[in-house]
Amino acid sequence: MNVFRRPAWAVVIALCVLAALTSRAAAEDSKPADPAAAESAPVSYAKQVLPIFREHCQGCHQPAMAKGEYVMTRFDALAKGGESGDAAIVPGKPDESNLLAQITPDAGKAEMPKDKPPLSETQVALIRRWIAEGAKDDSLAAGKPAIDAEHPPKYETPPVITALDYSPDGRLLAVSGYHEVLLHDAAKLQAGEESLVRRLVGLSERIESVRFSPDGTKLAVTGGQPGRTGEVQIWNAADAKLDLSLPVTYDTVYGVSWSPDGKLVAFGCADNTIRAIEAATGKQVLFNGAHSDWVLGTTFSTKGTHLITVSRDMTMKLIEVPTQRFVDNLTSITPGALKGGLGAVECHPTKDELLCAGSDGEPKLYKMERDKARQIGDDFNLIRKYAAMPGRVYSARFSRDGTRIAAGSSLDGKGEVWIYDAANAQVIAKNPDQGGGVFAVAFSPDGKLVAAGGFDGSVRLLDPTTGKEVSKAIPAPIAETQPVTK
Repeated sequence: MNVFRRPAWAVVIALCVLAALTSRAAAEDSKPADPAAAESAPVSYAKQVLPIFREHCQGCHQPAMAKGEYVMTRFDALAKGGESGDAAIVPGKPDESNLLAQITPDAGKAEMPKDKPPLSETQVALIRRWIAEGAKDDSLAAGKPAIDAEHPPKYETPPVITALDYSPDGRLLAVSGYHEVLLHDAAKLQAGEESLVRRLVGLSERIESVRFSPDGTKLAVTGGQPGRTGEVQIWNAADAKLDLSLPVTYDTVYGVSWSPDGKLVAFGCADNTIRAIEAATGKQVLFNGAHSDWVLGTTFSTKGTHLITVSRDMTMKLIEVPTQRFVDNLTSITPGALKGGLGAVECHPTKDELLCAGSDGEPKLYKMERDKARQIGDDFNLIRKYAAMPGRVYSARFSRDGTRIAAGSSLDGKGEVWIYDAANAQVIAKNPDQGGGVFAVAFSPDGKLVAAGGFDGSVRLLDPTTGKEVSKAIPAPIAETQPVTK
């Protein structure tokens, strides 16, 4: 779960592998190319066609959002077609396949993908050739049941919890799972009763962050399929309807946040970029590349005019939302003053003060505005530091009234939750018995509980005044049973 940095030994191994591959590539480059052999090899659905569908099509054509009643995430449904009744794919007959007709441009425009640039000539030609060759499914997943709302994940052991959030009214607790987000009745979960309300099953294997909209009607989710694609999901919290599925970048995405008016959703990416979209349409309205490493967290200022981001590059940056302009580094830029990547950030509920934390285990509070010229060596925006926790801090959150801070950490397979007084930095309470690393914490809206989750797959509800465990539950249904509680 160490998203903060690459270990030195990994860099050495990577360089050795790169050298070996370079030597091999040079040797192979000396051999004469055989275009005929490459052309004669059959098109691979898994390696060549499916990646095109994932990037351009599956966001709108999946079980949770089957536009035109057409699903492209299951091979049987892919061939069958949608509401038109025409076969999408007729093996061996590309000219009779409705899918090909929909994606083939006419005068530079194609019916699909809807409201997006058409596929390239090369991509269309590849899909045509695959259909002509019989449209065979050579994927490793062939024959295995798909994961969707009708076939939700089955757990033999509790999945690691990477994200959780309370709804603004405190009625629901959203908890990350595998390929899904689990919505629980918060009161019943605390009481040890059957509490699972809805299972939001989507395309993303890995869920990295979840946040309810300010009005509680929507849930934003980021994640993806590691090393393949990232995704942003917007769900209707009331009926579990997927309003938006947006594929983005080629790796998982992180640190989702809502603008105060609920119109924008921001997130960070493993390609070092910061992005924001319109929640209603998915239209990208902000793109910035100021960071030099993965962007792991985002938060809006109190008025929504600025976006604050943290990264593995050890900095917290300020971005102006309307102009997409990088404004300033809020943290020190002095070499040697930085102590590791930052992974958590949140704006104070009522004023533009930013809580951040990461690899050094030390939560810090910064002001957003700088009112004097930067000098090398200064950390002018720093308001206060909080006592360092053991290990890395993966999650740090304010209580709704901004008076307290909860933080969760991990070190050598052990996790802790600490509660701080936000104003005077006093440690109010500690809970060092978390059964493994803690990767997510959240205050209940009334401030009476702190929910913590992490490596052991349990949600622990803690009293923020004492740190004592109030209740504990496994939110994922194990072996088709209800959540185990005590």
